[in-house]
Amino acid sequence: MNKNYGWIIVAALALLPLIPLDNMAMENSKENIEMLYHISGEFAIRWMTAVLTLTPIFILFGVTNLFVRQAMGIATAIWSILHFAIFIAAEGFSETFTQVNYVLGFVAVLILIPLLFTSNRKAMKRLKSSWKKLQSMAYVAIILSLLHVAILEKTWIIYAVVVGLGFIVRIPTVKATILSYRLKNKNS
Repeated sequence: MNKNYGWIIVAALALLPLIPLDNMAMENSKENIEMLYHISGEFAIRWMTAVLTLTPIFILFGVTNLFVRQAMGIATAIWSILHFAIFIAAEGFSETFTQVNYVLGFVAVLILIPLLFTSNRKAMKRLKSSWKKLQSMAYVAIILSLLHVAILEKTWIIYAVVVGLGFIVRIPTVKATILSYRLKNKNS
């Protein structure tokens, strides 16, 4: 339990918004369904952005927790799948292929599905070095998701800035400089 507290906190934070959304879903009006897929999409991109900030946080501050990362990845995939399922309920599956932004979102969800099922220690052991390559597809999913949101002209700039800064921190020379600085300050 001691090392799983982060997982439990993330799970609670991911599940909490479902309570008011469940109440909206029960009313089953067209407006509520549309609101549900917009809200679920917001949560999906928020979780995706948050999980992708964990590596830059580790680089900057040395803080890491695999259980939290896994829980956040699972929350990302579940919110994304929920978003797509609500979209299908509101618009129909064939609508997915009518606009570029919908196709981008659909492909992002398809990428997240195998990531969801391999976000555990058993998969890590079984897939070995392939696991990390597979999980790196999350970068493709966030780029597709940002394009999806940008084309829809929704609030996307803040997510793009956070993800962009995270990518900058991951650049090998930037990362090495930060890690060296952090190590030097720790030893002094």
